[in-house]
Amino acid sequence: MRNALAIFTLLFSISAWPASPQALLKQYEAQAKQESTSFTGFSADKGAAFFHAERMHSDGKKVSCATCHTSDPRNQGKTRANKVIEAMAPSVNPQRFTDAAKTEKWFGRNCQDVLERRCSAQEKGDYISYLLSIK
Repeated sequence: MRNALAIFTLLFSISAWPASPQALLKQYEAQAKQESTSFTGFSADKGAAFFHAERMHSDGKKVSCATCHTSDPRNQGKTRANKVIEAMAPSVNPQRFTDAAKTEKWFGRNCQDVLERRCSAQEKGDYISYLLSIK
């Protein structure tokens, strides 16, 4: 029982350890391979298209990631409640994508807000690849 508790504690605490964008990409790659047998890798170009694509929301408004994060991810954005969102590009904001739990939390919220569904591992990986390509 003591060993099981120790293993559970270790596994639970791993998700709180600092990550890196590259480590997250490896996790999303493993998930993407499970989601699709046709997975061939992540694409910064697809991530850019995903980031900028406007979608018609069920409330009748066009939205995209850039709606709140600005069309240039090196800049600060603002939420609909007018709260500042720090730059998305890791080249400007080195803390971006260094906490796996936080990254998943925000993908969960923002994908639901913009897409009205969960993002796939492919979409997450493409998105991070795009943001990593911005210098």
